[in-house]
Amino acid sequence: QVQLVESGGGLVQAGGSLRLSCAASGSSTSISTMGWYRQAPGKQRELVAQITVGGSGNYADSVKGRFTISRDNAKNTVYLQMNNLTPEDTAVYYCNALKRSLGYWGRGTQVTVSS
Repeated sequence: QVQLVESGGGLVQAGGSLRLSCAASGSSTSISTMGWYRQAPGKQRELVAQITVGGSGNYADSVKGRFTISRDNAKNTVYLQMNNLTPEDTAVYYCNALKRSLGYWGRGTQVTVSS
């Protein structure tokens, strides 16, 4: 089992920044891709960004140029730096980790962007 704990969410004004962190514990060896998803009220959960063990990332078009995903493999931690936030970024952000084709989820952290 892999446990994921997110932190760093909160309330910010439009144009502001937040940095999310997600720490993996438990049987966290052999974790491959890690990523962030988000779910806004009344909408489906969507991919925000993913990053491989080697550091290769991909992003949703809506966040390209504003968000940056990174990871520290030694700490089994993935980060999401979010800049120039807009109210449309308001959602619960979930961390995801893949291990041997099984996906694990954190409980989520709320990000609210006020206009």
